[in-house]
Amino acid sequence: MRSGVRVGVDVGKVRIGLARSDNHGMLATPVETVARDQAGLTDLARIRAVVQEFDAVEVIVGLPLALSGNVTASTDDAIDFADRLARTFKVPVRLVDERLSTVSAQSALRASGRSAKTQRPVIDQVAATIILQHALDSERASGRPPGSPVEPTERP
Repeated sequence: MRSGVRVGVDVGKVRIGLARSDNHGMLATPVETVARDQAGLTDLARIRAVVQEFDAVEVIVGLPLALSGNVTASTDDAIDFADRLARTFKVPVRLVDERLSTVSAQSALRASGRSAKTQRPVIDQVAATIILQHALDSERASGRPPGSPVEPTERP
């Protein structure tokens, strides 16, 4: 298992959930929810600040495929966002299958007694935590980095 903090990202149309791992890559924990900025300025700046704050060695972005494995509009949006991150950051960015992460997050919050209304501010953080934990577990089991690397289309 590679050492170093990873930052997990759950990309949504309105909000972006962030999570982080410990330095040993064992446990993912929620960090915050960032408002999505369609211009790509404030959200990228905030994510960059989180990556720098934790001295992250990698960013893991959830790839929302349909249950069938097909690409959707959300898939394209996540790929585009991951590409922007890869062009902006000096650390590697990887895409990891995130099917059912939001459903799992909703179930976990409901089981903890949160109503749908009180889930909204944290659901994206919990989804990012689930995505990141899945990636950490996958790497630990296989000995290989999870998902696929994002090769930026151009560097700034």
